[in-house]
Amino acid sequence: MSGCDCTPTVTDLKPYEEAVELLLAHAKPLTDTEDLALHDALGRVLAVPVKSGINVPGWDNSAMDGYAVRVADIPREGTTLKISQRIPAGVAPTSLEPGTAARIFTGAPMPEGADAVVMQELTCQQDGEVIINTLPQPGAHIRRTGEDIRQDEEIIRPGVHLLPQHLGLAASVGVGRLTVFHRPRVAVLASGDELQMPGEPLKPGMIYNSNIFTVAGMLRALGCEVIDLGQVEDTLEATKAALTNAAGQADLVIASGGVSVGEEDHVKPAVEALGELNMWKVAIRPGKPVAFGHIGDTPFIGTPGNPVSLFVTFLLFARPFIRKLAGLTEVMPVTVQASADFEWNRPDKRREFHRARMEKADDGSDIVRVFPSRSSAVLSSTTWANGLVVLPENQTIQPGDRVQFMPFCELLS
Repeated sequence: MSGCDCTPTVTDLKPYEEAVELLLAHAKPLTDTEDLALHDALGRVLAVPVKSGINVPGWDNSAMDGYAVRVADIPREGTTLKISQRIPAGVAPTSLEPGTAARIFTGAPMPEGADAVVMQELTCQQDGEVIINTLPQPGAHIRRTGEDIRQDEEIIRPGVHLLPQHLGLAASVGVGRLTVFHRPRVAVLASGDELQMPGEPLKPGMIYNSNIFTVAGMLRALGCEVIDLGQVEDTLEATKAALTNAAGQADLVIASGGVSVGEEDHVKPAVEALGELNMWKVAIRPGKPVAFGHIGDTPFIGTPGNPVSLFVTFLLFARPFIRKLAGLTEVMPVTVQASADFEWNRPDKRREFHRARMEKADDGSDIVRVFPSRSSAVLSSTTWANGLVVLPENQTIQPGDRVQFMPFCELLS
């Protein structure tokens, strides 16, 4: 009796690092740009460097509330000086008269002739005079011109994901508009006649379409413009038509489901008919049947239909691809080390990215717990978890072993 086993072995699957490298090699950063006001630039990717047209600070100024003095006028502790002027921030001072002190406030310009600031806590003021109770050092509590930023200095480099502090920095040098890359336009569609949109009574044999909301949400979290093309009928012709429509209006097409080997899985043959499939099946768990290719010139990523597999493969593959597409210079997620608070005696031949929680132990150290089920259909595990723990292939783990953890707060940005 003969048989046929068409199940691919691990050696037929592409290793995780090679798969990511292949995707990134095909990711062509977008070049179209637009100019935005600072208020509108949050979360965008900078395309043109920001240079300062001024020094910051623009003049020597006081770092403290206190008194601007000449050090030479204070030979000993307890010296008394006349207060000759008052300098709040925003006021241009006159030169400091010899043998006097100027009342000065934080950020106010230093008067010409002063070479130190004495903190007000180290003084006593009475009848228009101030007693200096300490011997100041030259330069004490003075912020020098250009100490923070020099004129013509590049202060924000291209490829940076603009955070609130970047906008504040640009504003601090008088820059009111920034040139940013266009948002990546990503078309998303879901395959499966069994899918039904939420908000309606569930029909027999149907399931609610959660994948489209998961993918669209993750894309928006990455700053993408989402083109939601909805659900595709489970036929090859309908799938080809939907993919052609998607590729014509997007920088990237993402489809969930239909990339496995079942008779109702039409996405893979449709992509092969319309363009090329550069990758199919990766040595990871969950999410082995993740696909990458092109529909014409438009890149395509196909994820498994199981909701957890979709979630994980998007974070591992679509995220770095999209970040490079968007013009970001740092595309790979940051991992952190922590101690395992679990026993893992069932290692897989594939690398596993398991849903996990990083928590604080009683001693304050970081520990990682894992979700009890390995099922790729348990979507609730993705809300229980706050990251993914990396479980190397063919390796057992004991409590206390060091493991690599990928936080969702990093992966979903």
